[in-house]
Amino acid sequence: MILLLDTSTPICKLSLIDGDWRFDDEWQADRSLAKGLLGYIHKNLQAHNKTWSDLSAIGAFEGPGSFTGLRIGLTVLNTIADSESVPIVGGRGPQWQVIVLEKLHSGHNDQIVLPFYDSEAHITQSRK
Repeated sequence: MILLLDTSTPICKLSLIDGDWRFDDEWQADRSLAKGLLGYIHKNLQAHNKTWSDLSAIGAFEGPGSFTGLRIGLTVLNTIADSESVPIVGGRGPQWQVIVLEKLHSGHNDQIVLPFYDSEAHITQSRK
């Protein structure tokens, strides 16, 4: 089963694909992404009688998007890919899912997906 995930906005988008079967879900993560992302993925796997070991590959939206959302999502996905020894690939733009599925079906493995921000991070200065 392939896990696809986009954490570039406050709405986290997840897809699970297994052959012709596909499940899509959205979660209004807002500021709870770091605390709840693993549980959200796990809950969706369990809802379909799947476990982490059922994952065969991971596709990640690499950006552009929220600086923090991309960092959190990609850190979680890279960690899962490493711990489960499955390939991970990234994609950008509106057709990112098509791109990552093509890369995965051709046997590609990025091994680690890094965020693409398309601009400098907007980091506020400390007031002290």
